[in-house]
Amino acid sequence: MKITTKINLLTTAWMLCILILTNFLVFFLFMKNTVTMDENMLFQKSKDIMAEIHLNQSSSQMEETLRDSLTEHSFIRVIGPKNKVILHETNDKLLSKKIKGKYTTKKQTQTHIIFAEHGEEQVLVVRVPIKNGTNFKGSLEIAERLQGLEARRELLRVILISSTVIAAFLSLLGGRWLANMIMRPISNMIHTMEDIEKSGVPKTISIQDNTKDELQTMAKTFNRMIARLQLNIEKQRQFVSDASHELKTPLTVIKSYANLLRRHGLKNKKMTDEAIAAIHLEATRIQKMTETFLDLAELENETLLETDQFDLVSLCKSIIKQFKQVYKREISFHYKENQILMDGDELKIKQVIIILLDNAIKYSNEKIDVFLEGHENQVLVRVKDYGIGIPEDEIQHIFERFYRVDKARSRETGGSGLGLPIAKSIMNLHKGEINLISTQGEGTEVILRFSQKNNLLK
Repeated sequence: MKITTKINLLTTAWMLCILILTNFLVFFLFMKNTVTMDENMLFQKSKDIMAEIHLNQSSSQMEETLRDSLTEHSFIRVIGPKNKVILHETNDKLLSKKIKGKYTTKKQTQTHIIFAEHGEEQVLVVRVPIKNGTNFKGSLEIAERLQGLEARRELLRVILISSTVIAAFLSLLGGRWLANMIMRPISNMIHTMEDIEKSGVPKTISIQDNTKDELQTMAKTFNRMIARLQLNIEKQRQFVSDASHELKTPLTVIKSYANLLRRHGLKNKKMTDEAIAAIHLEATRIQKMTETFLDLAELENETLLETDQFDLVSLCKSIIKQFKQVYKREISFHYKENQILMDGDELKIKQVIIILLDNAIKYSNEKIDVFLEGHENQVLVRVKDYGIGIPEDEIQHIFERFYRVDKARSRETGGSGLGLPIAKSIMNLHKGEINLISTQGEGTEVILRFSQKNNLLK
């Protein structure tokens, strides 16, 4: 069953339930109010009759008073103890026959249903005690048919049923309109998804009316999701294109030297050694590049870290010592605390620091400064070099994949343009930040900022 049909049926069913309950309430209140009004009229009549009877003591005068007070289809009785009828006046013998007299010492109201000439009819009976001082002399009983009540009840019933049927029809029409209005953006989204499934091309939903409701919010959210998918697809295409371009050059070199060896053989030792060295070098580059691709893909798919507590001061000292031994460069380590304990993945943090130091060595010939600062809820690692720097208009692209500032030296230095994107991904996993400050010709400073709730500084 379609959602529009469900909405239509549910709204109509709910409306009918409300109408039926309302109709019952209206019918009940109408009948009760009408009978109450008739009761009040009969009690007032009984009060007037008792006043007349009190003034006229003779039986003939009392009978005349009762006769004058009769209305159409009614009777008036004076009942004594043991239900003895003392006086009785009526213009409806059937009514007198159906309703038995009853003596009472309290005000009473009763309704009876009798089978008359035209079917069932309701009869209203009121009984009022007649007192002489503190003594009860009898009770006055008045009854009359509620003929107008039956007609009014039937008319009200017809009106309520008709209005319910009309309301149900209008509810079906309104429910259909409401369901279509609610489902329009959802239907557009379904059609858009079907088009995307068939064509494989992401598309956005066209938003025509500015309704500012949840449906428009859903459509806008869908469009934002599609925009992100388009951006990711574009990045993926760019990644594949850049990776293919990066792999093309070393593969071309390997193929060229392999063809050279196949044509000339191994007779020329100098040429053979050169070819083997070149093939080994380019194969090593491809291996490193592939490992970098895998690291980047793994970082993007990873959501949880295996964290442990480690000393950041000792980690930095160890990394700097290794770089000094390998590259024979001046690297100064500046720190105040002897120990800074933090929670994180030690190997990944080490990878970030290595990436920053590696970039500093590649793009500078001067000394390198590493600063480590521990604060109450924050740890800063700053790596500063005094090399070529980065032009201001290129800083915003520095964390993009395969982006290299010094394109002339990239082949020489072996940079792939993936180091800083990997560092940024690792920092994102640690809920940290990586920022870069650079001036062309003066150097670059990269700042790692870790938010730590429970740093231990010693």
